[in-house]
Amino acid sequence: MILLKKLEKRLKEEIKMNLKFYLEKLYTSKEFKQFKEENPNAFLCSGFFIIDKQGKNNKQHFDFYSPSKKKMFSFQLEDEIKLVPVEMFKDKIPGRILFGGDLNFEEIETLIVSEMDKQKIKNKIQKILLSLQNLDGKDFLIGTIFISTLGLLKINIDVSEKKVTSFEKKSLFDMIKVIKKKDK
Repeated sequence: MILLKKLEKRLKEEIKMNLKFYLEKLYTSKEFKQFKEENPNAFLCSGFFIIDKQGKNNKQHFDFYSPSKKKMFSFQLEDEIKLVPVEMFKDKIPGRILFGGDLNFEEIETLIVSEMDKQKIKNKIQKILLSLQNLDGKDFLIGTIFISTLGLLKINIDVSEKKVTSFEKKSLFDMIKVIKKKDK
């Protein structure tokens, strides 16, 4: 019985690790339905996800742009669905997310680990921050990955091809040096 409960819990966590699950949760909520009634031309323009490998601080946010109101709105999905207005530049209209398929975050993590292996990076992933954006007509995941020994990785993934297009390892210490130079 205990084993069955553990398996059931793990399965629920795995199901939750995909984009389609989160979007369905959002689209069926009364908050989103009311938002779409008030903003029928609003479109999905970005998503933000935190995958906490050491704790339970996972987050999922979806941003929608309303051309008629010239405003962006963010839906937070962590505990309950909350609509939050977002400050943005008035002259910049975000790109529409085009990706219609599903995006499995475990598959994305596998891509990251594979690239780490290619780059001979042996550190452990602690936290993954991903931003889903449309750049120049293509959807990308732009990621910052915190790894052990105060390192971080900057990565871009072409969503439609599920391919790493940019990868860079940085150290938190390097970033501190840059900030100190700017202060002088």
